[in-house]
Amino acid sequence: MSSQQQIESSHQIELTVGSTQYSIHYHDCGSGENVVVMLHGSGPGTTAWANFNGNITPLTDAGYRVILMDCPGWGKSSPLVCQTSRSDLNATILMALLDELAIGKVDLVGNSMGGHVAVAFTLAYPEIVNKLVLMGGGTGGKSLFQPTPAEGIKRLQKVYREPTLENLRAMMDIFVFDPSALTEDMLEARLAAIQAYPEHLQNFVRSQSLYPAQFPDVNHRLAEIACPTLIVWGREDQFVPLDIGFRLVAGIPHAELHVFNHCGHWVQWEKRTRFNNLLLNFLLPE
Repeated sequence: MSSQQQIESSHQIELTVGSTQYSIHYHDCGSGENVVVMLHGSGPGTTAWANFNGNITPLTDAGYRVILMDCPGWGKSSPLVCQTSRSDLNATILMALLDELAIGKVDLVGNSMGGHVAVAFTLAYPEIVNKLVLMGGGTGGKSLFQPTPAEGIKRLQKVYREPTLENLRAMMDIFVFDPSALTEDMLEARLAAIQAYPEHLQNFVRSQSLYPAQFPDVNHRLAEIACPTLIVWGREDQFVPLDIGFRLVAGIPHAELHVFNHCGHWVQWEKRTRFNNLLLNFLLPE
């Protein structure tokens, strides 16, 4: 979608959750009756738009309304020091947003951290979720085949602590399978987005120090997810290893798994056209 569409779809809303008020930024695209909510990952400087701008138009062209929420601690949403499960908190905030928008049923698409939030939301509000899509995330726990934390997570943490172009490039070199597709303009734009909100970086590091289990392991509850679920992974993901995807497809009763070969942690960008087709085919009524 164009930069003009990005501006036109942008909204800011004040939400009260418990006794806390949050200023939440989101995009609202399309006008269909069926709603798709897309939840971004935890990378420094990311936003829902940055994560998914290449995946919105196929959905709106197919008649869907698409909501992209920036979780607190990212983009234009409120700064946050999180001393509890961030997955559960973000799910609660998403529910407050849907209530304000009078949306009663959604399809959920969660990327990385967004996958954790999507699972937490589905467990808390199962009656709201029609279909669930998880990409490179959804539950915690250690990989059986790779050291924890994964190399990608180590590099991500370094960017949060030392947000330089050199450290960003080192992270992005293994974020995707083929880093030659990443231009200098893309890296510089991402660095500018990181540097625009230094408080977000500081708060993320502090949150992990105060409450290490920001994205808890919910493997023991996966069987409670009753909705149809599509799990999508990159074969060469160096941030969240593929065997976590196997754990999800084994635990969720009505789940299917699609693995893209020669693909890292950014499936919706690296395999955009094929991912968009896969997503649309899954979301269409059976």
